[in-house]
Amino acid sequence: MRNFVTILIFIFLVSCHSKKTAQVKEYAILISKVDSIAVNNGFNGAILITRDTLTVYSKAFGYSDFENKTSLNIEDQFVIGSISKQITAVLILREFEKGNLKLVDKIGQYLPELNQAWAKEVTIHHLLIHTHGIVDLDKPLVFTLGAQFSYSQLGYELLANILQQLTGKTFKNLSTELFNEYGLKNTYHPDNKKYKDLVKGYEESEQGELEFCTNSLMNYVPAGAFISNVSDLNQWNVLLYSGKLVSKKTLGLMETRYASRLHPIFEKIEYGYGLLFKEGENHIQIGALGYAPGFVSACYHYPQTNMNLIVLENKARRLNNFRETFRVHTQLMDLTREMH
Repeated sequence: MRNFVTILIFIFLVSCHSKKTAQVKEYAILISKVDSIAVNNGFNGAILITRDTLTVYSKAFGYSDFENKTSLNIEDQFVIGSISKQITAVLILREFEKGNLKLVDKIGQYLPELNQAWAKEVTIHHLLIHTHGIVDLDKPLVFTLGAQFSYSQLGYELLANILQQLTGKTFKNLSTELFNEYGLKNTYHPDNKKYKDLVKGYEESEQGELEFCTNSLMNYVPAGAFISNVSDLNQWNVLLYSGKLVSKKTLGLMETRYASRLHPIFEKIEYGYGLLFKEGENHIQIGALGYAPGFVSACYHYPQTNMNLIVLENKARRLNNFRETFRVHTQLMDLTREMH
């Protein structure tokens, strides 16, 4: 009997060693491919790939300031574009979990200054999933409520206004409290002004020249202008998908398909609350892309392998074709998705 147990232990150890060796080889191949994709495409930014608590890949490329040729650091900060929406969604859902609001509440209940009839019809849920049809606060809806999807920055600004009315705190203070509570020391509402390592964003002109963008922070903050870095966004993913920012049940609401659209990069894409995924892939690859003038970003989680991919770039090129603008990001997403 003792010999049998010894044999089983030996087989188990050999099996574990074999799996570990195979995984090390897979990581080595991944690292080589990531380097190749970044270099061959002239990537300028930071890339972080993790699995569980292991950092698989972490590297910065290029410049944070092209005029002064300042080298970019892995901990530098970027404007994260629409990745911001999941932060706003989490803030809303935390109030939902406290019982302070319902997702079916009409927005006029919180924003009495809205004088259009739709304020008594549009719900918080509609704002979260871009099916409300609001394009101007002083004009009627542009389509029947809930009938279609129309990507809206304004909708997320209204969500922030609801949070401010509900809590009596500014959206800057609400988001800052969240970041401080969870140790996200490099993530900021831009009005906070405490960030010190924000890189400069650049766009490629029609003549192929890089131009510094002075309007990178002019988006609605709740929809597209938070500032962060790769390590904080990785930690955000760890917190979010482990059920620490909101409960696992509420996270399930975020990951549920509520609407779909034809996406300029992914073709058909499904939308949850601040998160997007291809049809049926909410448990394979889920997260968000982000764009702000001069900044091109991706923040994705891979539930089956517990991997996270963060790609932050401050050189936006080929803006007449967003598939080319996000070429590095999507290729890295495909690589990470193929991991075992």
